[in-house]
Amino acid sequence: MTQYIRARKARPGYARLAFASLLALMALAASPDASADEALKAKVGVLRLSSSAPVFIAQDKGYFREAGLDIELKFFDAAQPIAVATTSGDIDFGITAFTAGLYNLAGKGTLKVIGGMSREKAGYPLIGYFASNNAYAAGLKTPKDLAGKRIAVTQTGSSFHYSLGLLADKYGFKLSDVKVLPLQSLSNAAAALKGETVDAALLPVSTARTLMDADGAKLLGWVGDETPWQLGAVFASAKTLANKPLVTKLLGALARADREYHDVILAAVAGGKAPINDTTKPLLEIIAKYTNLPVEQVVGNCAYIDPDGKLDVKNVGNQITWLQEQGFVDKGFDADAIIAKDYVKAD
Repeated sequence: MTQYIRARKARPGYARLAFASLLALMALAASPDASADEALKAKVGVLRLSSSAPVFIAQDKGYFREAGLDIELKFFDAAQPIAVATTSGDIDFGITAFTAGLYNLAGKGTLKVIGGMSREKAGYPLIGYFASNNAYAAGLKTPKDLAGKRIAVTQTGSSFHYSLGLLADKYGFKLSDVKVLPLQSLSNAAAALKGETVDAALLPVSTARTLMDADGAKLLGWVGDETPWQLGAVFASAKTLANKPLVTKLLGALARADREYHDVILAAVAGGKAPINDTTKPLLEIIAKYTNLPVEQVVGNCAYIDPDGKLDVKNVGNQITWLQEQGFVDKGFDADAIIAKDYVKAD
């Protein structure tokens, strides 16, 4: 302050400037969170499943915040509504499974895939085929026995529907011979299975675990063991893609979480389960927090995710072709048309 008085006597204009600068610095020092206002805000749509584990890690450990992002997670009960919400602008990014609806929207240019997420892979239980108790007692013992049965999925053209189609192709039965019942949500499908109004259902293990623990359903097998495929992805609307700093920051934070999840949790998985120890427990607790599951259940529900966030582009192309052949997806576009090549790391 003494220097300010001397400066004022010597140069009044300079003194006023110096004093104003001093006040600004003092105000900044008193507001340590001032930079928070500069964070890029975005809403991200996800399901409460382990297939979104890196999203939960990036949010809980502050990786989004450190990248200069203010992320709000919006939770849904099925994948297709996430694609619709992304297109409408209700959310900025969607991170969930591929569906026929998502592909149709992408084919019209309303959204694009910008990164990979979960995969169905042998040894990493995620989506399972489950039988009702009555159907199991009547002979429904394995996935190939699903031919001709009443099977619940969330929606027509959903990832569950596609997984069932892959199984039909593998075992040589017609998907048209299966009575597929789209019940719109995971909770509805689980309730139908428990209530014996369907013979079977495709469900994530996190949803089916309660049924199995209560002896309300029987596990027939895992999709990843039968028909591995690229299940999930990160996608954004055309409007969001125009904000390159936002997209780049989000993918950077997710890549950091992808690597940590892979190296800490997935690398430790044996026999389909992750151990609970000093190294794995912190991340398992984060996943448990966002999936509303106890840690003891999360350990057997660790979805595989590429450590670099890569996308199996060839498999995405196969999905589109199959869905187009079934009449679930419009024709006239392929994988190249819906992938934002500037961002996607191809596998």
